[in-house]
Order: sequence, then C-alpha cells, then structure tokens
Amino acid sequence: MAAERFADPMFGTVLSVGAYVLAILIRRKLNWLHPLLSAPLIVYLVLRIGDIPFAAYREGGDLVTFFLGPATVAMAVPLYKHAMRLKHMLPSLLAGALVGSAAGILINGLSVLLLGGTESFLRSTLPKSVTTAVAVDLSGWLGGSPELTAALTVLTGLVGSVAGLPLLRLCRVDSVIASSIAIGAAAHGIGSAKLLSESEEQGGLSGFSMAACTVFTPVLLLPVHAWLL
Repeated sequence: MAAERFADPMFGTVLSVGAYVLAILIRRKLNWLHPLLSAPLIVYLVLRIGDIPFAAYREGGDLVTFFLGPATVAMAVPLYKHAMRLKHMLPSLLAGALVGSAAGILINGLSVLLLGGTESFLRSTLPKSVTTAVAVDLSGWLGGSPELTAALTVLTGLVGSVAGLPLLRLCRVDSVIASSIAIGAAAHGIGSAKLLSESEEQGGLSGFSMAACTVFTPVLLLPVHAWLL
C-alpha cells in the first residue's frame, strides 16, 4: 500500500532535495557534520519511519542521479575562464591526472587483495576514485555492485574533501596546482566542489583533473577487465 502511495517520482526527488537542504541547515549548527553524511541519514529515517519501500523512493531518486552528469560537466566553466593562462601547463596537468588515476586503481585493488576482500568487492572498489556517474557504470561493466560502488565513491569524495588538503600540506605539497590536480584525481566531484567554494581557479583545475581521470580510468581498467573475465 505504501508503494502505491509514494509511487510518484516526485516523492523521491522532493525527499532527496529536501533532505539535502535540511542537512545544510543542520551544518550551520554542527559544522563538522558534512551534508552528504546527514542527508542520506535523513532519507533513511523517513523511509524507515514511514515504512516506505526503497523502490518507491528510487523512482524519483534516480532522477537526481541522472543530473550528476550535467552537474559534473558544469564544473568545466571555471576551467574555461582560466584556460588561456593554464594551457601551457596542459602536458603536466594531464600527466598528473594520469598518475593519479593509475594510483587510485592500484591502491584500491591492492587494499582489497591484501585485506582479503571478495572478488565482488574488488570489482566494486576498483572504479571508486572517479566521479559517481562514471564509477557506477564502470562497476556494472566490471561485474561489481553499482550500489556499493556509489556508496564507496561518495565516501571517498567525502574523506578527500575533508582530509585531502591537510594531508597534502602534511606531505609538504605546497603547490596550489599540484594539490588541485591531486584532489580532483582522488576526491572527484565532492573534492572539486570544496575547492571551488574556496577558489575558482583551484576548482577549475580540480574539475579538469576529475574529467581527465574519467577518460584515463576506463582505459587503465581494460587489462583489469580482461583479467577478471
């Protein structure tokens, strides 16, 4: 009965957006609580308390997921504004993104293998360092669980956005360009959005790195895909 009452796709969309708005308001009181942690919890509590099936929520939730693609592309705008000044560094920027993409895949894979993770978890973990819209598709291609990959990807972005810059400073990485490329490669859209709120140039560089990694990662995963098959 609940599934029929909440079958309208607008329910999932409104709940997702409303939960995020509420999460932002909560962060004004609890600065340490990231909206991407509290918003899913709010959605879960509404579904749990209201005895609403996840399938009913997903009808509209998938619409929000669809807009991840356009939102990611929109991050190219600040990069375009600074393109002329940065174009002479293009080879270095691409090299940094390539190394970051390769390191992400290698570290993800080795971590699962060394900790005794299952093959299914390995397939779901490998693509988690690219933006969610791409990681989910790559997970399905590798034979993993897109839902698990989505959760791991968001968690990766959250950790990168919160701890990325302090960790880079601890490692004596003082270059704004290097740190922006590193954040884009490791923390994708969430990390890039964090940098964009501080500096348009840094956000643009991080967005460029994120976009480059979405190209490099599928190519680098080709031999892994052949090995898994």
